[in-house]
Amino acid sequence: MLPRMNSRHLQFAALFAAATVLAAACSSSEAAETTTTTTVAETTTTTTVAETTTTAAPDTTTTSEAGPGISEAINGLPAEDEAVDRRVVSVKIDNHPKARPQSALQSADAVYEILVEGGITRFIAMFHQTDLDWVGPNRSGRPTDATLIAAFEGGPFQISGAQSWVKSLYNKADINFIQDTGVTTYRVSGRSAPHNLFTSTDRIRQWADDKGWPDINPGNFFAYGEPTPSTERATRIEVPFSDAPTPTWAWDGSEYLRFHGTTPHDWVNLEGGTDQVAFDTLVVMRMDKYTVRDPTGRGSSLPSVHTVGKGEAAVFYNGMVVEGTWERGSEVDKFSLSTPDGVEIVLPPGRVWISLQPDNEDLTWE
Repeated sequence: MLPRMNSRHLQFAALFAAATVLAAACSSSEAAETTTTTTVAETTTTTTVAETTTTAAPDTTTTSEAGPGISEAINGLPAEDEAVDRRVVSVKIDNHPKARPQSALQSADAVYEILVEGGITRFIAMFHQTDLDWVGPNRSGRPTDATLIAAFEGGPFQISGAQSWVKSLYNKADINFIQDTGVTTYRVSGRSAPHNLFTSTDRIRQWADDKGWPDINPGNFFAYGEPTPSTERATRIEVPFSDAPTPTWAWDGSEYLRFHGTTPHDWVNLEGGTDQVAFDTLVVMRMDKYTVRDPTGRGSSLPSVHTVGKGEAAVFYNGMVVEGTWERGSEVDKFSLSTPDGVEIVLPPGRVWISLQPDNEDLTWE
């Protein structure tokens, strides 16, 4: 069983509730104005890219083995054939305070959150049935990435760069990665380097086509369908990765809103529109943390987690929680989730956020 709320968390809950009310009271126009004020132009290279978001049509003509209404997209959401029968594009997203608010998290079909050095996290945003021309800030790769992207059937992975020994891990795992090429990436004004590198999923798809990389749908991320029933409520969830402000989620009755501690985690688009990051389903997989070292001894060591094996897991949906375990046989396999008695956990189709939490940290909810 995973740990429950203690007195510290109950005190947090009262503070968090007040912050939630305050966030709700702010209009989107006020948020956009704040964003404009805090992003001062500091770069000399500017590329203007028109933002186009492609959202899958609600009707689907392709269903997965899970049954009618469940598409073969990574998140199981309804989609037209052309938005599903293709590769998944993955992009490494910065989560340094100076990189916020990020762009494209609001449109990603699924997101991994992974610990990096300094106690902060970075994201791998995955785009399957959605495309966006304003994705970033794009940052460098880390060792854990290779163990995750290998399961995506050769789908491209956009990074800003990586240490040589990390790139050798990508090559060993046959990862089709793209660095800051100036073709798939561009710099924007209003942000300071290195937090000003952005990319486009259309540009990445074109790059992959030009390289002749596989254009294969990897299929459903998890088991989707009528969700595994639960009677345990979980409307506020804390998922700490380190001593940094704790990633926190609040169920608002229809989706989970993300916070950095008690500060709303916002996104922004090209036009300056902004809102809070929100997802349908949360999957937390608790994993063994370790340090990866450059075998040559020249590069810096980096934190990572073991993504193959077995560990505790929790699935949050519709304000409820299902506890269980995750299991994975190899780096090319998908994760399987099961209840303590070995029954497969079924998720409702929806945009899913996957936190790879170090298992020396507490996972709490109320």
